[in-house]
Amino acid sequence: MLFFKSPTSGPILRRLKYGIAASLIALGAGSLSSNAWAETTLTAVMHSDLRILDPVITTAHITRDHAYMIYDVLIAVDENFKPQPQMADWTISDDQKVYTFTLRDGLKFHDGAPVTAADAVASLQRWAKRDAGGQLIMDITESLKATDDKTLVWTLKEPFAPFLDTLSKQAALPPFIMPARIAATPADTAITEHIGSGPFKFVPAEFQPGVGVSYVKNEDYVPRKEPASWMAGGKIVNVDKVRWVTMTDAQTAVNALMSGEVDYMEQVPVDLVPLFDGDDSVVLEKRDPLGYQTMGRLNFKHPPFDNPDIRRAAFLAMSQEPVLAALMADPSYYKVCGAIFGCGTPNATDIGAESLTAKGNIEEAKALLKKAGYDGTPVVMMQPTDVTSLSPQPVVAAQQLRAAGFTVDMQPMDWQTLVGRRASKDEPSKGGWNIFFTNWQIPEIATPLNSVMLNGRGDQGWFGWPKDDQIEALKKDYIAAQSPEDRKAVVEKIQAHTLENVLYIPLGEYNPPQGRRANVVEMLGSPVPVFWNVKKTEE
Repeated sequence: MLFFKSPTSGPILRRLKYGIAASLIALGAGSLSSNAWAETTLTAVMHSDLRILDPVITTAHITRDHAYMIYDVLIAVDENFKPQPQMADWTISDDQKVYTFTLRDGLKFHDGAPVTAADAVASLQRWAKRDAGGQLIMDITESLKATDDKTLVWTLKEPFAPFLDTLSKQAALPPFIMPARIAATPADTAITEHIGSGPFKFVPAEFQPGVGVSYVKNEDYVPRKEPASWMAGGKIVNVDKVRWVTMTDAQTAVNALMSGEVDYMEQVPVDLVPLFDGDDSVVLEKRDPLGYQTMGRLNFKHPPFDNPDIRRAAFLAMSQEPVLAALMADPSYYKVCGAIFGCGTPNATDIGAESLTAKGNIEEAKALLKKAGYDGTPVVMMQPTDVTSLSPQPVVAAQQLRAAGFTVDMQPMDWQTLVGRRASKDEPSKGGWNIFFTNWQIPEIATPLNSVMLNGRGDQGWFGWPKDDQIEALKKDYIAAQSPEDRKAVVEKIQAHTLENVLYIPLGEYNPPQGRRANVVEMLGSPVPVFWNVKKTEE
């Protein structure tokens, strides 16, 4: 085993002082022609099975990863967190209210049609109905229109300082561009055509949920000339095909990686790392320079968590360390962290998280349950059984909640079933839910505008649907803040309110290793596992 070798490092790593290796893992199986990259297939075991293909209706990482294969974005974030031109360049008016985007030459959808500004407008309008930052922008939008085939003009009623940051974010809902006829699909209805303009083409005939999905090189794609950097720059494809295969058993996936049957495993369970000792054909490394935050999300629509005192009791019952220890086992892979915007980020603060980062406060949780008149209503907790980074949290959390006096009904299911069920607003006893756990990459939650967990617009918000006018007002204060000191003061208010009202329960940070065959080279360090740039050499 070659451990934590890093083909790339970026300024962001030095700036945040993480000091960890950054390399993108992406890979595959297949034979390599001795004189060309042709006939090369990269086979990967991703963190989850792919079932939902629409990147607007879900924030699931596997759907986002699929979307980056086949779609592109107007502007993209690089490794320095700076927005860069991708499909379009832009200019800004002197009053900071008019943004004019001009599409670059050579953009073509996979069906051969040219990408037009009208396609971009329709895609952005659909995206903005679901994305928290997009909703805030639309609140102050005067007009969004295509003035010709290559130009779109977005006019605001007032300046919006994080406008470009919002459009260029790498998750949770990046604004992918698709044909206008597809983008005309209502934002709460899944699209049925999957045609983008990105570096790979989706192969419908080889998509089988529970088995795998295939992508082939888009021969018509014209990469930018700049070097690739996170989601920005030239997306140069060096393989013919990428195949994602589903292996729900981690041991089976590890065996396949070691034998060369697959070339990449996105998340290697820490307890299986010793199996690679002495095997130099596999490289283990941390692809993501920043890691993940794991958390619990409560359903505000139904008892018992429609009651703020009972939500607060659940918060006080929980402690991060036992959850993280069950998740990662080895402390070198996890960090107790009370910052809802991520430790080490400019917005980091531990205000309000004292019980989480200690041992919880079971006695106060019991007292709050008694005060609220909790009647033993079962807490329906969804537990994904097929994703190693999501299975342990419910087990530990259920123990902590029961210790405080909650009745917990833990219901096992696969992750994609959970992803579908969490959209249900039915009563928990009739197919709904009360709590589930998920993970976010740190850039996804590093600001109040990026984090979908802070959407307080009720039914317009993310699953759990909190109606919280105060959090919406505080986000506007954040936008209006004129200095870093002013923004930090608002951030502290946002964190205090978030944890007091229990919009969610942050349970710490972790960064698992990923594995690749040693002959898969030139990986990109990125929070998103991308499959451009990578090459496969002869073993």
